[in-house]
Amino acid sequence: MGPGASRRPARVSRGALCAGARVVAGPGPAGATRLEVLRSSPPLALRPAAGLLWMVGTAAGPLPGDRVSLRIEVREGASLTLRSTAATVALGGQGDSHSELRVDVEVGANGELRWFPEPTIASARCHHRVAAHVRLAAGARLVWRDELVLGRHGEGPGRVASRIEVDAGGVPLMRQELRVGEGAPGWLGAAVTGGAGAVGMVLVVGFGPAGDLPELTAAALGPEVAVLPLAGGGTLVSALAPDALELRRRLDAGLETLGTCPR
Repeated sequence: MGPGASRRPARVSRGALCAGARVVAGPGPAGATRLEVLRSSPPLALRPAAGLLWMVGTAAGPLPGDRVSLRIEVREGASLTLRSTAATVALGGQGDSHSELRVDVEVGANGELRWFPEPTIASARCHHRVAAHVRLAAGARLVWRDELVLGRHGEGPGRVASRIEVDAGGVPLMRQELRVGEGAPGWLGAAVTGGAGAVGMVLVVGFGPAGDLPELTAAALGPEVAVLPLAGGGTLVSALAPDALELRRRLDAGLETLGTCPR
């Protein structure tokens, strides 16, 4: 089936979930990071292990009607890495309701956040929205990865709207929005996904790039990957790919051009 095709997915039924999670990371002894606040509830559980904070899905979905918010605060001098144990599968359902994830982030002076969730998979008939707002203080460092797979095997995606806003030192650094699926003008065109099966980006702030980025991009990465210096500081790596595995490989290749390769 082509990108626009779909087949009826298995139906998952349960009541809508509205939940919030919060983590506050502060500096601990000997340069370690201490989790001062750690709260979560279904469908999202936060679990510290092996020096990382893991996001664990505890229910199917998100399903239409689900509302999940996550607040992250990394205080001055602290460092936090978040990963997820599995991909998120946005599922479809009855009616016009949508599922929603909101992420609100604040990183203090000389703090560091690395946001490395597994991809979101937009299944057929889903209607999913993601909104992230990141505020960076002076000297804060950020690595933010966002990957979207357009449909499960043999099906096209439902509707997804994803927006990220990043401010550094109180000044807008980046505003980016992606809309795919029914009602999103031109999303299959060359200016958006180009018919790719997966799309993603990594934003890097506070890690200096090495070398001539335009030359590196043209010589080593190919037309599906772009490494873009931002006017206010930082670098955006964007990529298109046929699937999630190749998308990750291309994003990692883009990060390699920065020298520091913060992964």
